Amino acid sequence: MRRDIFQAIADPTRRAILVLIAVQAMTPNAIAENFNSTRQAVSKHLRILTECELVKQEQKGREIYYSLEIDKMKEIDRWLEQFRKIWETRFNQLDDLLSTIKKNKK
Repeated sequence: MRRDIFQAIADPTRRAILVLIAVQAMTPNAIAENFNSTRQAVSKHLRILTECELVKQEQKGREIYYSLEIDKMKEIDRWLEQFRKIWETRFNQLDDLLSTIKKNKK
């Protein structure tokens, strides 16, 4: 089953995991220490993030380390960019309106 990356990041725990591993690769146990949930629950979140290719696994000895998949995060950023442009335009229009109102009050 192919999961949608936006469904994956809709969950606050998964977003928190992404923030944690953005700084450095971590083992599932190290990640689980940051949450009030079971190791199994964290593993389920990691599995979903892995299926969506938002994180990657790397075997180092007996440990598996999870790290952020930058290219997939860029895909999310590109999608968000369209909304960023809309809001920037609206804020600029609001700034212009407020400037006009301020000038007219003088």
